[in-house]
This record gives sequence, structure tokens and C-alpha cells, in this order.
Amino acid sequence: MSLGAARIDWTGILFAALLTLFIALPLIVVGTWAFTEVWRYPSVIPQQFGLRFWSQTLSRSDVWESLFLSLRLTATVTLLSAVICLPAAYAFARLTFPGKNILFLSFLASHAFPKFGLLVAIAGIFLQLGLISTFWGVVLIQLVGTLMLMIWIPVAAFQNVDRRMEEAAQDAGATPLRVFWSITLPQAAPTIVAALLLTFVGTFYETEGAWLIGAPEIRTMPVLMITFINNQIVVQYGAVLSVMLWVPSFIALMFARRVVGTGAFARGFGA
Repeated sequence: MSLGAARIDWTGILFAALLTLFIALPLIVVGTWAFTEVWRYPSVIPQQFGLRFWSQTLSRSDVWESLFLSLRLTATVTLLSAVICLPAAYAFARLTFPGKNILFLSFLASHAFPKFGLLVAIAGIFLQLGLISTFWGVVLIQLVGTLMLMIWIPVAAFQNVDRRMEEAAQDAGATPLRVFWSITLPQAAPTIVAALLLTFVGTFYETEGAWLIGAPEIRTMPVLMITFINNQIVVQYGAVLSVMLWVPSFIALMFARRVVGTGAFARGFGA
């Protein structure tokens, strides 16, 4: 019995070590390149560290243009997704109407097929509409990718609201709008915020749609990073941009961890 347990423990440790290796090693290599000035074969470690390539990268105007463009795109897509999807999520969670289940499942359609093939088909339509290489063309293509996340997660949030509290407020004379703002929304808000964070981060890193629809006029940070790498421009430029791309994701995950850690998903902000 103890031998079997020991084998299970070693298997788990080995699996965890391999998983860590496959996940952490590329991050370590890229992070090392970002602070490396000289690293020649066959040396295992860089011969010289420094911040020279950080200053060179941050002094490029195209980097800052891509950063601000990415933030504008991400904020616009997240806001539009919230305006469109949150009312739809509430309707799916609380209302009954013909074709509800079929329509709800249809939001999986964009993820049920190879993404790039779907993007190519949409690009053909956008070409006829004059949306290729435009800001709003990229907004629309990225908006499509947020629909499932921004509907499915808030639906679960609205479904898990304590109906007894809503009924008690109604019995006390509260109007439906007051019940929604005072009871429903505070309980659902943490999960909705998590969905918004995931949407924001996912949109910021979205590459295929931004490249296919936006090129060559619209270059987001991920697209610019890929351009640096593919054109074999100084490898450190791409590494620096990679580290810069980690920052918003790290901040969002830390915020989400704080929300989950406080038990807000279970209690709501207003608890």
C-alpha cells in the first residue's frame, strides 16, 4: 500500500515538474533575452546583461502607437461586449422565450469550427464592406470572439442569485428596478467583473483577427511583436514586447485572485 502511494507521489511530482518545465522554461528564456545584450552560442548563459534594448525598444514610436492602439481596441471591444452581452445574459438566465436553448447554444458556433477558417470567411465579407485595415473592422472581429465568454459566464452569475432575497425585497415593496440594482446586481457583479477581466485580457492578446483584418494599417502589440520576430529584427525587441505584454495579464489575474480569495463570487460585492 505504501509502495503504491509512493509511486503515485513520484508520478505526481514528475508530472508537476514536467508541466512546470514546459510552461516556465519558455517564459524564462524570453525574460532572459529581454535583459540580455550579448548571448552567443555555445554559451548556456548570456555573456552580458543590460537594459540597452529596453531603451531602444521604448524609444520606437511604433511600439507606443501599437500599445495605445491595443488599449483603445481592448477598451472599446470590452465595453461593447458588456453592452450587448450582459442584457442578453440576463434574458437567457431569467426569461422564457421560443428558441431560447437553440439560440443560447448557437453562441458556441464561433468556437465549434477552426478559428482561422472562420476568420477568413468573415474577412471576405469585411472586404466587401470596406472594413479591412480599419479600426472598427478589428473591433467587430474581436467582438465576435468575446460573445461566448461574455454570455455564458454572466448567465451562470444571474442564475445563481438568491431568489429568496429578491422575493423578500419585492414583498417589502421594492420595484423590479430597485430589486435588480440592490439585490441581483451586487450578487452577480463579482462573476461579471471576472468575465470582463477575461474579455479584456483575451482581447488584448488576440492576434489572428487583428492580423488578418487589421493588416497592414492596424498593428496591435501582439502583431507588432510577431512582426519583429518574423522579420528577424533584433530578437531582444520581441522579447521586451513579450515582457510588456505579460504586465496587463499579471495585473488582471492578481485582481481576479483577490476577488476569488475574498469569497466575493459566493457573497457578492454587496454582502
